[in-house]
Amino acid sequence: MKYVEVLRYCQGMSDGPARSPRLLRRINSGELLRFALSTGDFAAGEAMAASGLTRATVLGVCGDLVAAGWLEEIADSRAAGLSSRGRPARRYRVPEDAGYVVGVDAGEHRLHVLVADLRGRVLASAHEELIADDGELGPAVLDAEARMRAIRRAITGTLGDAGVEAADVLLNVVGVPAPVDAGGRTPAGDGRFWPRMNPDLDTRLDGRVLVENDANLAALAEHARDPADDVATLVTGERFGAGLIVDGHLLRGYRGGAGELRLLELTLRDDPAAGAGATDGLGALARRWARHELETTTAPSTLRGTALEEIGAPDVFAAALAGDALAERVIERLGARLAHVAVVLESVLDVEKIVIAGGIASAVEPVLAAARAVLESEASPPIPELVASTLGREVIALGAIELALTRVREEPLAFSPRTSRAGG
Repeated sequence: MKYVEVLRYCQGMSDGPARSPRLLRRINSGELLRFALSTGDFAAGEAMAASGLTRATVLGVCGDLVAAGWLEEIADSRAAGLSSRGRPARRYRVPEDAGYVVGVDAGEHRLHVLVADLRGRVLASAHEELIADDGELGPAVLDAEARMRAIRRAITGTLGDAGVEAADVLLNVVGVPAPVDAGGRTPAGDGRFWPRMNPDLDTRLDGRVLVENDANLAALAEHARDPADDVATLVTGERFGAGLIVDGHLLRGYRGGAGELRLLELTLRDDPAAGAGATDGLGALARRWARHELETTTAPSTLRGTALEEIGAPDVFAAALAGDALAERVIERLGARLAHVAVVLESVLDVEKIVIAGGIASAVEPVLAAARAVLESEASPPIPELVASTLGREVIALGAIELALTRVREEPLAFSPRTSRAGG
């Protein structure tokens, strides 16, 4: 909001002229703080150009923000060697320890936690498998309370690794494999799976917490890396889920269900013989289809040297790249499945690109090649571009950090910097 716009806004307020100067000061503080959070070191003149405020107003507001702990004054332009003539420019920045954000990928089988400062620099990262007391892995053995304890333990441990106190965290963003509405609630549905993935985490975890769908967070991370306007980001390990950026905006839906892809249950058939469902992800399908082939055929395969229960998607992809005929057949089926999903997404949303994200992305190129071949031979144009994410397993947690920083930058005065909370 520019200075003239601020004045007009204040003049239209019903509080009356007595409160306008105080309101004006707060609005200008928010404007300057948003600028400071989006840049590094800055001079008063740069803040003037960005905000449209006068020099006196900028210096006065920066003084207020320094006193509040949001800014620190650093060496002026002459002392910093940036100028040698005229009046030295006063320079400021957000302190490195003004506050921190936490991003959590609370997945079905594992947790991934990142701690970052307000400049987006990751200070610590940690992974934790979700394992029950009896050693079993996965969500079926973890109730909601155990899941919350695991998330809380992972956050606490990662903050310790970063040397950050929990009280200095401005916002925790937690990604879950379930739809999440604008209020942080997950609808009842999909059996008990969705409520177990998000048992009202925003009200039951410590600190200020925002819960979001994991595929939406992956989409935000990809959008920050490559801000294309019409992209679907598929998180497709155990299940298909999509984060949808359309016309430059994230789609959520009434109950947060945009991108759940339950439409696939109507357009694809389950494979009960292989234990595969229509919405199962590429990782799950690769594992199940390969095991089914090994159990029901005598076809030679290098995969036969591995115990069935230990065969995973990376093994199948690697075998296919090495020329294993059985694995290549699985890859062809996966490519056909992905091509079907691509047609559905392009037809409904007119996306120009589909990004495969998550842990599977680094090995998914053979599946993408198979899907491209199917699309080129069987689908009508336009055909969306299929690419693999380069953000690796951290994509959801990185998206959580991106969302946390965005929220802090949008309304910074809704948060308190570390020195303010510490009384200094």
